[in-house]
Amino acid sequence: MGWLRDETGLGKNAANYVPLTPLSHLRRASTVFPNHLAVVYGAHRKTYAQYYERATRLASALQKMGVAPGEVVATLMPNIPAQAEAHFGVPACAAVLNTINVRLDVDTVAYIFDHGEAKVVLADTQFLSLTEAACEEMNGDAPKIIEVPDAAAGFPASGKYQTYEDLLETGDPDFSWIMPEDEWESLALNYTSGTTGRPKGVVSHHRGSYLMTMGTVISWRMTLNPVFMTIVPLFHCNGWNHTWMMPLLGGTLVCCRDITARAIYDAIADEGVKYFGGAPIVLNMIVNAKPEERRAFDHTVEVFTAGAPPAPPTLAKIETLGFNVTQVYGLTETYGHVTECTWDEARWGTLEGADRAAAKARQGVAFPMMEHITVMDETMQQVPMDGATQGEIMIRGNCVMKGYLKNQEATEESFAGGYFHSGDIAVQHPDTYLQIADRAKDIIISGGENISSVEIEGVLMAHPSVSLCAVVAKPDEKWGEVPCAFVELLDGKSASEEDIIQFARSKVAGFKAPKRVVFQELPKTSTGKIQKFELRGVAKNLD
Repeated sequence: MGWLRDETGLGKNAANYVPLTPLSHLRRASTVFPNHLAVVYGAHRKTYAQYYERATRLASALQKMGVAPGEVVATLMPNIPAQAEAHFGVPACAAVLNTINVRLDVDTVAYIFDHGEAKVVLADTQFLSLTEAACEEMNGDAPKIIEVPDAAAGFPASGKYQTYEDLLETGDPDFSWIMPEDEWESLALNYTSGTTGRPKGVVSHHRGSYLMTMGTVISWRMTLNPVFMTIVPLFHCNGWNHTWMMPLLGGTLVCCRDITARAIYDAIADEGVKYFGGAPIVLNMIVNAKPEERRAFDHTVEVFTAGAPPAPPTLAKIETLGFNVTQVYGLTETYGHVTECTWDEARWGTLEGADRAAAKARQGVAFPMMEHITVMDETMQQVPMDGATQGEIMIRGNCVMKGYLKNQEATEESFAGGYFHSGDIAVQHPDTYLQIADRAKDIIISGGENISSVEIEGVLMAHPSVSLCAVVAKPDEKWGEVPCAFVELLDGKSASEEDIIQFARSKVAGFKAPKRVVFQELPKTSTGKIQKFELRGVAKNLD
């Protein structure tokens, strides 16, 4: 066997090594599935040959506009075809895709434009005023606006900017895609709120997204030509990479602009949707749909859900309606889901009601493309797998970000000891399954959106009547969780609950503002630290 030590002449070359990239999925699909339906959105129905051509034209047009390799192209769009096309067209000209949350406030969008140095922004007409206002607040050069109208949804072109379709007309359908020379090259930039006021820019690479698409296919037990619906916003870590995944199997991407029970049921019945991901609020929406919103269908719909685990009654009801729910877990820093509650029929098949829901509520085990995900104590030692001892979820694998853009200190801190520190507190069961116990950084998950309690507290502290405040999650039947503020007023000052809520809404996006305000003295430790666990207990029992 000694000859195996001599690898002379066994190096990488063009024949045996090609950098991994999800771009290869669509390029392949254009020849393997050219006439298969690729993208559906109302009257917009494009085959893979057409999908590929539109992405190619976009790449060419952006290059003609002067977008250079490594520069950022931003989007402010809901889940519409142009957003899906941007996932391929932007990196196909070697640019970096930055999908921005359309629910953010003007100041935050302006910061993201500045920090990411976006050269172009593709903006849906509905969010044009947000885009314009953010550009006006920027410190640096504003990106060039390309308007993406959606007349069928009630958002016709304003006439102020070049439209997306006109932009595509300037592109060359024979443009040669610029594939990465190194799979570590940056593919996307996504901003995550974290616990300080300013979001951090998470940089992902081609290799990670490619392997995410492969791992998801295995975990979701997918076969050729699946029909998938985009419910997870594509500005949430690129919709968990599902849009990059669909061409791998020649699947059909059904775009959904406005998430409603009727839209979901219609897509399942009319288009044959069998897969989608979504927050627990989506499950509640389906369960609580009115009779006139429901449609009959005869197949099982596989659903990935993440965030706060669905309530046992919701899970019990939705399974009888034809949906099989799998709990997953991940972060923007991990490209989306990296653990799954793989169902063990032998152990759990006979469970019912609350017991079945409890088993399904675990965050589970690592996806196949991940190396190691576990729970560690403060010294980075494995905690006892007893289902009770708490520690921090630590992650290592191919789907961990490159790091935070222009923030070396935060990057090094998050990677200390050779693992990504999630900041999420969990227990680990004897079977190795993870289960989140708390959010270490007090992040509130509302309708799938992460809200930093620290950010909202900072806003409320600017109110002229507020002496001290704390924001915690309050359980909510519709949204899963909503912000609840506890406020101490300054002596001699007054404010109503509505005053505080409206003040917050004037400073941050509406979904971040508290939905309840309680005026009371805040419980504190002997050192003055606010005891948020007590406030969570109060919030849990509020009407």
